[in-house]
Amino acid sequence: MNSDPAVEDRIEALAAEATATADAYEPPADPPETERAVEIVREHLGPVVSTFVEVRTGGRSVYLPPESYERLESTMNVWLERYAACYGVDLDADCQLRTAAQLLVDTHNAHDVARILTGVPERSES
Repeated sequence: MNSDPAVEDRIEALAAEATATADAYEPPADPPETERAVEIVREHLGPVVSTFVEVRTGGRSVYLPPESYERLESTMNVWLERYAACYGVDLDADCQLRTAAQLLVDTHNAHDVARILTGVPERSES
């Protein structure tokens, strides 16, 4: 079974973006930085998770080789770690891409996905 070159290129671009920013990334000096967290979700985490959702549910089930799945999952975890850092939380993310995708389908909100998977920000008691 062959994968879709356009999907492979998209995954490569998403992973390269995360890698390129790794050296320059610095956690906020005075967390929380909610605007930065929202930007990470909107510009990075959301597109990573939605890529998997589109590949698996976009009317055509595209074959995603294990290496590509792992690359996409690893990229997602990089962004989850950076999202958590915006709230002053040091996280070693090891979340499953399939879980994130299911959460996105259920909630229709990438920010909710980030909150559920990282546990930050903590929910205030009502």
